[in-house]
Amino acid sequence: MNITAVKSDSINIFVTAKIEKSDIEKEINKIAKRVAKREKIDGFRKGKAPISIIKRIYKDSLRQEADNELIGKMIDTAIKSVDNVDAKDVIGDPYFKKYNREEWGLDMELIISLKPKINIEGYKELVPKYEKPVIEDSEIEERLNNLLEINSIYKKVDEDRALKEGDQAIFDFVGKIDGKEFEGGKAKNYALVIGSKQFIPGFEEQMVGMKKGETKDIKVKFPEDYQSKELAGKDATFTVTLHSFKSKEKPKLDEETIKKLLPGVEDANEEMVRDFIKKQLQDDKLTNLYHDRLKPEFIETLVKNYQFELPKSIVEQEIDAQLNQKLRNMTPEEIKEYREPNKLKELRESLREDAINSVKATFLIDALAKEENITIDDNEVAQTIYYEALVNNQEPEQVIKYYQENNLFPAIKMGIIEDKLFLKILELDK
Repeated sequence: MNITAVKSDSINIFVTAKIEKSDIEKEINKIAKRVAKREKIDGFRKGKAPISIIKRIYKDSLRQEADNELIGKMIDTAIKSVDNVDAKDVIGDPYFKKYNREEWGLDMELIISLKPKINIEGYKELVPKYEKPVIEDSEIEERLNNLLEINSIYKKVDEDRALKEGDQAIFDFVGKIDGKEFEGGKAKNYALVIGSKQFIPGFEEQMVGMKKGETKDIKVKFPEDYQSKELAGKDATFTVTLHSFKSKEKPKLDEETIKKLLPGVEDANEEMVRDFIKKQLQDDKLTNLYHDRLKPEFIETLVKNYQFELPKSIVEQEIDAQLNQKLRNMTPEEIKEYREPNKLKELRESLREDAINSVKATFLIDALAKEENITIDDNEVAQTIYYEALVNNQEPEQVIKYYQENNLFPAIKMGIIEDKLFLKILELDK
């Protein structure tokens, strides 16, 4: 094994290594002996199969395991050979610039990186300035009206009038194409809000003006892109019988409605409702301000103002991750353009600046989180995922399992820490 390791800067070690074929064979034989002791091979008692048989059956996996063992030893040797380097300061996996299997063995070039040293003094002076948003009375009224609209109820119409848009109609219908009924085209006592556009275009509009007890033929055409291919583009006639309808009634801001809007609040009143709405609107505006301007502006300022050596292995891995993501989002025709090695190399290099800034921001955020004592445990991560799954009508347990199996917890954890940190520094957590 021939290893040369030199520091290219304060935190990056460039390694060239050659592992002879004879060393690989010795390692394969050693591993094969271990495998022979535990495996039962047909025709042999357990642990009695010849090494030659084991090597033939497990050829590929033995070679891979031998490579991994020797590479691990090579990396350990490389780290120990460099002065003033502690193994505990190594960060991430080594990045292989070259990994060639030659006739004589393995030929490699790789980068091993150490944790960067960051002096974050003065970061509070870089916090972007902002003013808390002002909430106008008209905005409170609009939100209040929306809340009352949401809490509206439908009441039966007893007066003798025609059906109009916004009413909830209760009716029977039978649909026919070329005089024949079709599957799914029939229902009794169906409830539909007129104007909700739940039915085929033209259906609800033709119901407007009907009276209770009236029967009417409604002619429509199924859209060309209708989900059922048998019905798509076909002309149909629906015989509709309107039984009754209800009108939407928006509640007044009385005692009963106030209790619904502020459940569990003792002695709730109209002023408290308006104060609650004002706080909601302010929180919404601050959230938008945070995501749209403050957070990206603060990250950009941090990246611009702090200079330190970056772990090249992490940068190269980030470039690869961004490249893979970009390729995944391309059409097959677009990907064809990058089958030429030079084109792909150019595309990869075009991502370098973004990758450097991303890695730099990650280390700055980590340093700031330590300075501000921002921590989070796995339970809080799980609770966040659980809540978001409920909001998105997903099964929380399945979502959590997916994140665990795909090792996505660290990314979610980083995102939560990042927001906790910035909200604290920006004083938006109060």
